[in-house]
Amino acid sequence: MKLTHNLLFGAAVASLLVACGEKTTQSPLIETEIPERPAGQTDMIGFAAEPLDTVRVGFIGLGMRGPDAVERFTYIPGAKIVALCDIDSAKVEETQKMLDSRGVARAAGYYGSEDAWKQLAERDDIDLIYIVTDWKTHAPMGIYAMENGKHVAIEVPAATSLDEIWDLVNTSEKTRKHCMMLENCVYDFFELNTLNMAQNGLFGEILHTEGSYIHNLKEFWGEYWNNWRLDFNREYRGDVYPTHGLGPACQLLDIHRGDKINTLVAMDTKAVTGPAIIKENTGEEPEYFANGDHTMTMMRTENGKTIHIQHDVMNPRPYSRMYQLTGTKGFANKYPRAGYAFEPEQMDSTVVPDHENLSAHSWISDEQQQALTEKYTHPIILEVGNLAKEVGGHGGMDFIMDYRLVYCLRNGLPLDMDVYDLAEWSAMGPLSAISIENGSAPVVFPDFTRGAWNKINGYRHAYKK
Repeated sequence: MKLTHNLLFGAAVASLLVACGEKTTQSPLIETEIPERPAGQTDMIGFAAEPLDTVRVGFIGLGMRGPDAVERFTYIPGAKIVALCDIDSAKVEETQKMLDSRGVARAAGYYGSEDAWKQLAERDDIDLIYIVTDWKTHAPMGIYAMENGKHVAIEVPAATSLDEIWDLVNTSEKTRKHCMMLENCVYDFFELNTLNMAQNGLFGEILHTEGSYIHNLKEFWGEYWNNWRLDFNREYRGDVYPTHGLGPACQLLDIHRGDKINTLVAMDTKAVTGPAIIKENTGEEPEYFANGDHTMTMMRTENGKTIHIQHDVMNPRPYSRMYQLTGTKGFANKYPRAGYAFEPEQMDSTVVPDHENLSAHSWISDEQQQALTEKYTHPIILEVGNLAKEVGGHGGMDFIMDYRLVYCLRNGLPLDMDVYDLAEWSAMGPLSAISIENGSAPVVFPDFTRGAWNKINGYRHAYKK
């Protein structure tokens, strides 16, 4: 981490003013280094690769999430499962049997060695590598795959440090290969429909968005291979899993498509439940547990919008991604109640009955919400929503994510999420740690596009003509 002269000078000035009896409201900023773009590289904004008639896929990681992803791909037109890899040979065989049951040809299998995945990445008959391993291996695998000529899709978060994030950005720009993070929550039906309403102006100007990952993992800690997830929380501070809340919030605010996040401030509670889980499971009294039970992060954008993200996987709270937006003409909220509130003039009386009987101080009725949702059902849901519900994966949003990835690759379109989305959404983890470890100081959010954040005006999904 590089602390700039701004931080040092600001702190010195503040101390001098206090000593002289002067009040100051100056808040020094912490900045991290933005490396220069390597010579000869250009940004990936709006990048579209040559269309692929068939998308040939290799999967790395067949633990908790991998096998379901492989099965979903058997339902996607134009996708071919070429290779499977896991360190455990039994996981590979179990997934092969699933392919048998689906009437799909078995794939090449790689297993046994911690480096077996490299053999998969080096194959010349794979277009896309789909990475579903533990967090610490995401970035190295993605970088190696792109260097070997493959597009990559990486589970969340795609990277856990700023160095890894910049390496992914630079490698994508250098190789001209897509590098997408597998953020499924942007394909939730409520999120997609609300995004469609926002893009049609129903909420007026969106000023504030909220998101979170609040999920008590008590029943799941033992399912993570080699206890990697609890160990990560033990070693790292900050919001280590921010993307489910931040992704939908950023799409609503057109981040790096006309706006950018400028600053971040974070704080956390002390660690109580995390150490207790270790003691309960091992009998060990941990001397150190980095991550607080509950983390809160606030961000402000170039255009004066705000984002609030929370993280808590330790305590007995009901599941929530929060997903909330506040606009000048309306409001949306998913948890704990999915609903909308609008100024009356935002509603079309031909679609929403009794549109004059609305108040921005209360929810619209269930009947009004149903009528509104029918009018603004997102085109992607209209296209593939029924199949997504049938195939499944968190209610269908996992399938929509995979379907759209293959659709865009087959049609030579920009992906729904690019490498800068990956960078920004993953970066909240290490940036929030910097803020917390410096007394909740404000931290400058790096511009991973290196100045290209407003080349595109507004977030939109791409469709074939």
